[in-house]
Amino acid sequence: MAKKTDAVKKLTYEQALLELEQIVDALENDSKDLRETLEQFERGKTLLQHCQKLLQGADLKVRQLTEKGLQDFVGK
Repeated sequence: MAKKTDAVKKLTYEQALLELEQIVDALENDSKDLRETLEQFERGKTLLQHCQKLLQGADLKVRQLTEKGLQDFVGK
């Protein structure tokens, strides 16, 4: 599982989101056996966590840039 997790970490937000959407669609529309369904669910959970981490990082960066920008503006 560590190799699969490492591979997910290399995905961009857009790549991970696209794969996650495909998994959700497959889970909603395809009939698969229990093992395959669980594997897809697990992969989806890993992708979701990766997307959340990337979004949190982007949010933090925007907050830092905004705070710095406002301080520069107010300081003048």
